[in-house]
Amino acid sequence: MPSQSILRIAVPAPLYTCFDYLPPEGVDPATLSPGIRLLLPFGRGERIGVLVEKVSSSTLDTGSLKSATAVLDSQPLLTGQDLKLLLWAASYYQHPPGEAIAAALPVRLRRGEERIKLEEAGWRLTARGEAAQPTRAPRQRQIIQTLKGQPKGITQQALHALCGSCRPILRTLEKKGWVEPCELKPQHIAPTPETSRLTLNPAQRAAITTVASNLQGFGAFLLNGVTGSGKTEVYLGLIEAALAANRQVLVLVPEIALTPQLMQRFQSRIGSLIALLHSGLSERERERGWQAASQGEAAVVLGTRSAIFTPLPQLGLIIIDEEHDLSFKQQDGFRYSARDLAIVRARHRCCPVLLGSATPSLESLHNVATGRYQGLTLSERAGGARPPRIDLLDIRSAPLNGGLSPALLGMLERELTAGNQVLLFLNRRGYAPVVICHHCGWLSECPRCDARMTLHLGTQLLWCHHCGHQRRLYRECPRCSSSDLRPLGQGTERLEEVLAQQFPNHPIARIDRDSTRRKGALERLLNAVHDGHYRILLGTQMLAKGHHFPDVTLVGILDMDQGLFSADYRAAERMAQMVEQVAGRAGRANKPGRVLIQTRHPDHPLLQTLIHQGYNAFAQLCLDERCQASLPPFRYQALLRAEAPSSEKPIRFLEDAARQAAHFNTQGIELWGPVPAPMERRAGRIRAHLLIQAGHRSTLHRVLSQLIPSLGKLKSARHVRWSIDVDPQEML
Repeated sequence: MPSQSILRIAVPAPLYTCFDYLPPEGVDPATLSPGIRLLLPFGRGERIGVLVEKVSSSTLDTGSLKSATAVLDSQPLLTGQDLKLLLWAASYYQHPPGEAIAAALPVRLRRGEERIKLEEAGWRLTARGEAAQPTRAPRQRQIIQTLKGQPKGITQQALHALCGSCRPILRTLEKKGWVEPCELKPQHIAPTPETSRLTLNPAQRAAITTVASNLQGFGAFLLNGVTGSGKTEVYLGLIEAALAANRQVLVLVPEIALTPQLMQRFQSRIGSLIALLHSGLSERERERGWQAASQGEAAVVLGTRSAIFTPLPQLGLIIIDEEHDLSFKQQDGFRYSARDLAIVRARHRCCPVLLGSATPSLESLHNVATGRYQGLTLSERAGGARPPRIDLLDIRSAPLNGGLSPALLGMLERELTAGNQVLLFLNRRGYAPVVICHHCGWLSECPRCDARMTLHLGTQLLWCHHCGHQRRLYRECPRCSSSDLRPLGQGTERLEEVLAQQFPNHPIARIDRDSTRRKGALERLLNAVHDGHYRILLGTQMLAKGHHFPDVTLVGILDMDQGLFSADYRAAERMAQMVEQVAGRAGRANKPGRVLIQTRHPDHPLLQTLIHQGYNAFAQLCLDERCQASLPPFRYQALLRAEAPSSEKPIRFLEDAARQAAHFNTQGIELWGPVPAPMERRAGRIRAHLLIQAGHRSTLHRVLSQLIPSLGKLKSARHVRWSIDVDPQEML
């Protein structure tokens, strides 16, 4: 058989290996390149696989190998560098390689469909249209003037962005012979450019110079900048430097909510195509952006977590904004960390990676201390703005009105009367976290989880935020038939109701997952906030990060105490990060800002350190505690999870797994458990955990590489669903 005529293919299946196939009949193996898709016989059906490499021999008898059914691509979808990253990630996170590679492809391509054309539908002026000057039709005149500025035409999407919905008008102009449809590659249509650029301070210039001088090689940098210090200006300066060197840039943000304002800032400064990639886009929109990036048409890719795998042939810089955010870690399926993979990808591509945050993760601060990252600091707010004053409000004996203390209500009244905007933060959506029967004490517990169902009054639903279970609100108690059902606690819906009663003359913008569910709702709300239509801003963590509200002078944080006493050792860190991020929305322009934090534990040492010494001192205190307790980042962990309909089966499987691990060299390994999960019952299944910890990363992965492939052979594995989470960020 000719050399290299066996195809090693990654197939999306829960198996920790690639599969060997023969080329399709009549196809020359020399024409097949790694990164193409093939249609394959697999089991009793067919699947789509990706060619990883061509080899000359197989561990199986060549005569028993099946032939691939068909070749689906003439050109590779993924380059050798892309495959290298994905295979490394599959190995590190102990995930089947076929599933890892499939996760990097747009949904349509995973299904085996043809690639859509990069070109989009557009419009351009005809010769007659160039001379047309409609006088009584302002909308027609607006469109013609816009098209005159684009002699090659403009995409329909970009035209709608500039002129609003105009499809009927375009058809009218087409009938007149003034415009005609065309196909165009995606374009960058910039809004009105900034009239003047902000003057960089010395710290910003030093950060740009340091990273830009390393554009030709790998380097990991942590930009530790207080809120409002101008980190985005540093990002823009570095992007411009990378584009000047004809390199592509990947910018990752933790949430979709951060993409609109960043996109606007980027478009006002960057004269190149920017591809947007996140789950809020349609399949075709997302694939078109993916194609533009992989073909080098898009100079900048702005996206959320999954964009880390986007093919970028000329990648020269990676930026991770809000690097501390938990959203960068995938919590199901392929459990990768986009932040950590960014470091690996930058090393593979010999380019710098910049991690930015006002509240860096303890892992990143530790990496700076040990010399793995180079630290860059922005210690002052840009433009001369001063940091807000932060005070604690002791509410232990205070009468609360919908969760608002009299002192906070008084401050709200004063700021609103002065014409300022105020922001209230409550990280709990819905109307109330629980409904109780005043007669018998019944609680609205989820029938599928160890959790209570949240009341959403607007939709009259009880909703479990853990498993998604919903039911209509009871009219009477299901236990005693009493009609005296009362909501307990506050959510953003209830707080909005209270604020509307207290301040009826001031419009309220509630920004949470419920109010921004529809496409474009978040952008419309944020635009109205910036236009001054809303004086009161109320929301969850969607409001906490990255937003610039220059008229906000007061921030009220209603309830953060749970982070001080959680069983999760990361809870205090996340509480502090949230407080600092929310507080950073106040006093970002010329007006001074103030932050009021309601608490029942004003004397807690961690809270006192955070308020009076700042986040960096708080983080050092937490790092000292983690070191003494032998917890990350001073140890390395993997969490083996198991779940089943009954409680004994997950424990039995994890006990078998622990015994299995003992067959390997477990020197330097600690096994904690198995124990029930903190939320033992979720979505109708009982869950348990086994924590595997080591002092060295290599020790942990040596054991995992032997243990994980063997678990599927255990008898007890047939009765459970199990998964492995390397570097877990949540223990729930």
